[in-house]
Amino acid sequence: MRDKTASTKKDKRIKIIYLLFIVAFLAAVPPWKQAKAMDCPDLRVIFARGSGGERNNDPNYLEFKSALEKRLKEDDISYDFIDLDYPAIGVGIDNLEVTLGAFFGSGDAYEFGESVNNGVKKLKDMVNGVSCPSTKYVIGGYSQGAMVVSKSLADLKPDRIIYAATFGDPKIYLPEGEGFDPPACKGNDLSDYRMYVPDCYAYKGLLGAYEPYEPETLIGKIGTWCNKTDIFCSSHLGINDHTKYISDNLYEDAAKVIYSKIINHFGLESKVASDHDTAILIDSTGSMQTLIDKYKNEAYRLAKETLESGGRVALFDYRDLHDPYPLNERCNFDTCTLETFQEQLNAINAKGGGDPFESLLSASFNAMQTLTWRFGATKSIVVLTDTGFLEPDRDGIKTSDVISLSKSIDPVNFYIITEPKNEAFYQELANATDGKVVTNLDELSLLTDYIIERFDSLPRVEEETNHEEKSTLNIESTHQDRQNEISINYNSNGVKNLVVLNDRILGITTEKSITISDLDTSVDNIITLIPLSDNFRGESKSIEVKKTNTAPNEAINTSSIVPKVPNTGKAR
Repeated sequence: MRDKTASTKKDKRIKIIYLLFIVAFLAAVPPWKQAKAMDCPDLRVIFARGSGGERNNDPNYLEFKSALEKRLKEDDISYDFIDLDYPAIGVGIDNLEVTLGAFFGSGDAYEFGESVNNGVKKLKDMVNGVSCPSTKYVIGGYSQGAMVVSKSLADLKPDRIIYAATFGDPKIYLPEGEGFDPPACKGNDLSDYRMYVPDCYAYKGLLGAYEPYEPETLIGKIGTWCNKTDIFCSSHLGINDHTKYISDNLYEDAAKVIYSKIINHFGLESKVASDHDTAILIDSTGSMQTLIDKYKNEAYRLAKETLESGGRVALFDYRDLHDPYPLNERCNFDTCTLETFQEQLNAINAKGGGDPFESLLSASFNAMQTLTWRFGATKSIVVLTDTGFLEPDRDGIKTSDVISLSKSIDPVNFYIITEPKNEAFYQELANATDGKVVTNLDELSLLTDYIIERFDSLPRVEEETNHEEKSTLNIESTHQDRQNEISINYNSNGVKNLVVLNDRILGITTEKSITISDLDTSVDNIITLIPLSDNFRGESKSIEVKKTNTAPNEAINTSSIVPKVPNTGKAR
C-alpha cells in the first residue's frame, strides 16, 4: 500500500522547489521586464487612426509609433503600442452616405458618429479599466481618430494620462481664432494646447468643436497639431494638407514634446540628444553692474543644462550703438564647451554705454546670421538686459527685420529677461517669435526649465500680415425670376465665395452674381455665401427665402439677411 505521508512530503518539496524557482526567476528579471511579462507595461501608447485606415497598417499610426519608439527604446521602461480597435469607418465618394451623415450629424450621429462613439467607448474602457492600474497612457489620434481622442478626454482618469495628441481634428476648438480680427493673429491669448496651428483664423473644426477642448483635469497634458491649410481644422480649404502630417514631419515634432513628458513623468534621464540651439546675448553696458552677476548665474545654469542634455549653446555680449563695441562673439555652437562658456562668461564686464537704449536689434540680427542653426532643432535667443533697444539700429535694422529673420530660420524664439518697466517694450518681439518676457528675477530658474523642456520646433501660429482681403460680403440685390429660382448680386472685392443652400454645398464662385434654380418653395430655404481666400475666411451672409407663393419678379425682402457660419465641406 502507498505511503500517503511520504507522498505528501514529496509533493510539498516539489511545490517548495517550484516556488523557489519562481522567486529566483523574478529576482533575476528586471522589474520592467516582469511588468511586460504580465502584460501590464509601465507605458501604453494608444493611437486612433483616421477614416478608412487599416488597423496596424495605417501610415499615420506607423509614423506616430516610429517617431516615439526610436526614443523610448533606449529607456528602462516597458511599453507597448496599440492601434485602437474601432471601425474608423471610411468616407469619401465611395461612402457618400457616411460622408453626408458625418456632415449633417456634426460627426456625432449616423454611421460616422457610431464609429466615433465606438472608439470613445473602447478608449475609455482601456484607460479607465481595473486591469493594469499602474500603467500610464499616451494617446494620439488622426482625423476621425482625433475626434475619438478629444471626445474622450473629459471622461478619462487624469492620473493615468501622460499626454494626449490630436492631428487634423475636425472638432478642434481654438477660441483665440474667433472673429474678424482674432487675438491669434497678433500672437495673443494662444491656447496652451496649441502646439502647431499656423492658421491664426483657426477657430472651430469642419464638424464643429468639443468645448472645452482641454478639460481642467488635463491642463498641460493636451496638444493639437493642425496643418497650415487643412480644411478639417483650419479656416482654409486645403484637402491635401490633411494628408501631409507624415511628410511635413508633424508626428516627429509631436514625438519630441511627448518624449519630454514621458521622461519627466518617470524621472528618467534622457538618452536622446537634445535638439536645442540656444544663443545667450548679454547687455554689458555700465548700467548692468547691479544685475549682471545674477544674470550670469542663470546664463550658466541654462548653458549647463542645455549642454548636458546634448544641446548646443553660444554666447555674445553687446552694448550701445554709439559705443565703439560691436557684437562680441564669445563662443559659438561649435566652440562652446561648458568650460569655455564659463571662462568667457566670467570675462564679460559691465561698462561703457552712452544713452538709455542699447543695440539689441543689430546684435540679435547679426547673431542669427552668424550662427549655424541645426534643422529641426528648437532654437532660442535669450536676452539679458536692463533697458530697451534702439530702432532703427545699426545698418537701419528694425524690429520687423529681426522678426522676419527669426521666422525664416524656424523661428528662433526670443526670451527677454529684463526689468518690469521694459515688459511692454519687448512684448511684440517675444509674441511674434513665440517667446516670453520675464521681469521677475525669482522666475529665472522657471524660465530655464521652460526653455529646456520645450521641444516644439515649429511655430505655434503665423501672424496675419495681409489685411487687404478682410472685407465682408455686401449683398446688393436679390430677386426671383421664376417661382423656384432666385438671383443674388453681391460684391466681395474679388474674394472667392462658398455657396451653401440649407446645409448643401453648391460650389465655389468668383462671380458677382449667382442664380439658384430648383428651390423647393414648399419649405423655408437658407442661402449662405461665405467669403473665402487663401488667408481669410470672412463673415458670411445668409438670405432666408420663406415658403410663400411669391409672384415672379417680386423683390425678396433682404432685411432677413443675417450672419451665419455653417459647417461646410466633406467630413473625414
